[in-house]
Amino acid sequence: MESLTLLRKEINKVIIGQDYMVDRILIGLFTGGHILLEGVPGLAKSLTASTIAGVSGVGFKRIQFTPDLLPADILGTEIYNQKTGEFIVKKGPVFANLILADEINRAPAKVQSALLEAMQENQITIGDTTYKLEKPFLVIATQNPLEQQGTYQLPEAQQDRFMMKLKVEYPNRQEERRILDQFGLGEERELSFQQILSREKIAEIRKIVSSIHVDENIKKYVLDIVLKTRENRQYIECGASPRATINLVKAAQGRAFLEERDYVTPDDIKAVVYDVLRHRIVLSYEAEADEMTPEKIIAYLLELTRVP
Repeated sequence: MESLTLLRKEINKVIIGQDYMVDRILIGLFTGGHILLEGVPGLAKSLTASTIAGVSGVGFKRIQFTPDLLPADILGTEIYNQKTGEFIVKKGPVFANLILADEINRAPAKVQSALLEAMQENQITIGDTTYKLEKPFLVIATQNPLEQQGTYQLPEAQQDRFMMKLKVEYPNRQEERRILDQFGLGEERELSFQQILSREKIAEIRKIVSSIHVDENIKKYVLDIVLKTRENRQYIECGASPRATINLVKAAQGRAFLEERDYVTPDDIKAVVYDVLRHRIVLSYEAEADEMTPEKIIAYLLELTRVP
């Protein structure tokens, strides 16, 4: 697909060495699934989100989550106009197409819940009026795995609202050298890119992605994987929900689209299964004692599941 090639080319003008993160965010954009990013500061998480919004032609807002943030700071509020004697609705930053919720675990639970409700319902109520959010609507939330003092960890039920949770890694040596050449020497270069997509084009792509063929054997394979998370009582206290089953298929359709195929393969499932399941598996005390991680358990379950 020509527009897909151009899209990657424009993103790569700005983002170096984060192809994995870029592809997963594009999958979220093309399937309507929200993304949770976990990584240390300085890995271009915010820059990637703003760049993808720019090349996609959608409205972008960044919200810095802090302990003193209020739900009204995100959603908006009613303001009394003394001249007219009426209340005026001032909409918050959530009324955009792509929202970057930076360090979401630094805000208290009521603020997290306000955003997650908008993610689930695609609408917001201010006063007595309910407002539909404009499509596409995508939330990319970030959290820092290092500084946990004074943070509010997302509950498992709220993490389940995110289609995928990504572990963002450091770039390799060659990629970091390119970053140094582009950003670290002399005067800072102006980052420029062209808009490739639009909201209308994204709506068309979403229809294409949702029509990508998923064979009955692939559906059985997905069910086998998800059900095994509920059967393994040794290391898993609580298995993945039906939302995991739905999102695993959607994410695989998105990857097939990025690979320019009109059908899903088992490799598509394997490529996204860690991102879809890692935040939906609650480990038991025995798993923590044996130093098991969600990734190790998912790899073990994949070995037990017959590939169609």
